[in-house]
Amino acid sequence: MMRAGWLAALLPLLPVASGWAADASAPPAQLLPVKIRPKAAAVQKESPDGGGGAGLNAPETNIVDAPTAAVLDYGGFSSQTRFYAGGGLLEYASFGVYPRLNLGVSLSVNGLVGSDPAVRALPPELQVKFRCYDGDRYLPALAVGYDGQGFEYSPTDKLYLERQRGFYAVASEELGVPGLQAHPSFNVSDFNSNAIFGSIPLSYNIRDKVTVLFEWDNISNFANSRVNSGLRVYLTPRLQADFAVRRIGQGGFFSDGTSRGPERIVQLKYSGSF
Repeated sequence: MMRAGWLAALLPLLPVASGWAADASAPPAQLLPVKIRPKAAAVQKESPDGGGGAGLNAPETNIVDAPTAAVLDYGGFSSQTRFYAGGGLLEYASFGVYPRLNLGVSLSVNGLVGSDPAVRALPPELQVKFRCYDGDRYLPALAVGYDGQGFEYSPTDKLYLERQRGFYAVASEELGVPGLQAHPSFNVSDFNSNAIFGSIPLSYNIRDKVTVLFEWDNISNFANSRVNSGLRVYLTPRLQADFAVRRIGQGGFFSDGTSRGPERIVQLKYSGSF
């Protein structure tokens, strides 16, 4: 009976004793360092509602003329060059100076491309955009901003015949079809007239290769509104080319006698980061 009691007491110690016998230099199992496998780096995708564009492409901060709720990332920059009717060139430079906040400047030069001797550089204009809400399942992304750049400058009247957007608010939201987004906005061009204008832009991204652009812009009365449409081709994730037509279906003349008919434009935009 005494011998059986000793055996029962020694049985629980046999696994430990056998492990030490196998490797006397190894510390007890509970003292061994625990190695934790690091998690794989998460792939961060840009939000389709305008936080940074679709897939790997640069943020879609505008359609043709109208803005979206997207902004450049902090430390990002973009350069957009527009070639417009009459050999004109319009250059934009934008910077992500702070999280959610973009600052930019634009400069327009009439008659720069071609043989027209009347080359005229216009005063630079300012752009500011702040993304105040990223959006969720039920609410769109929201941004507010200011854009001082107008179009169709008249040296006779010394103003833009198509007024600047001025102060605006814009929302961006996917419409239930992958890649199809709406970017409705309203704006006040200036506070002298207190007129409020609207814009209804749509964009449809096709496999991050091409985006179809459409916007009904400057909506206050039907006669002065503009329909713009075009294609955005992604040459690389950072370089894109736009081919668009402004004022589709319009005719007549502006107050200074220049044509108010359709205008073909080409835009090149490059985005990067510091």
